[in-house]
Amino acid sequence: MKKIKYRPLGDRVLVKPLTTEERNKSGIIITDSIERGEFVYGNVISIGHGIYTQNGHLIPMSVSPNQTVMYRQDMAGDKIKFGDDEYILFRDSDLLMVRI
Repeated sequence: MKKIKYRPLGDRVLVKPLTTEERNKSGIIITDSIERGEFVYGNVISIGHGIYTQNGHLIPMSVSPNQTVMYRQDMAGDKIKFGDDEYILFRDSDLLMVRI
């Protein structure tokens, strides 16, 4: 994976989805065999700096780069493609969990 020369703004998080592979009985690989509405995982690639309240206080991000996060597949954010790699851009509040 090559280095991305962009950084999300505000409270946005750039996530690279983790793909799942399953093989059927004949050995054919079935990729992304996740049912709609299921929880899926991804790696945080880059984060914004956070957002400011009306009083000017910075609300920091709740995730950091290189963490694994969980989100609902049907609630996915904006899909972005850099070269051959696909990413999803979320708001920090759209993510459900982070692996600790």
